[in-house]
Amino acid sequence: MPTVSLKDAKAGFSSLVDEAIKGEFVTITRHGKPAAVLVSVEAADIARRALEKKRRGLVAYLRTFPGGEFERNRSPSRDLEL
Repeated sequence: MPTVSLKDAKAGFSSLVDEAIKGEFVTITRHGKPAAVLVSVEAADIARRALEKKRRGLVAYLRTFPGGEFERNRSPSRDLEL
């Protein structure tokens, strides 16, 4: 994964885009710290779809197991002295 400064990225942007099209991830730094990554459209779409997936909550996950019917415990909680 090539790393270039923002100044160099501005100067050679078209060559960096060509690298991204080939599948390279180009890291762009600002003041020596990674600030952005230039990727192909395909890689960006894959990442976007992965981020958009809705994850089920814990209760929904537990309900997929056999005997997943849960009953709520309606008894009152114990009193504790702290």
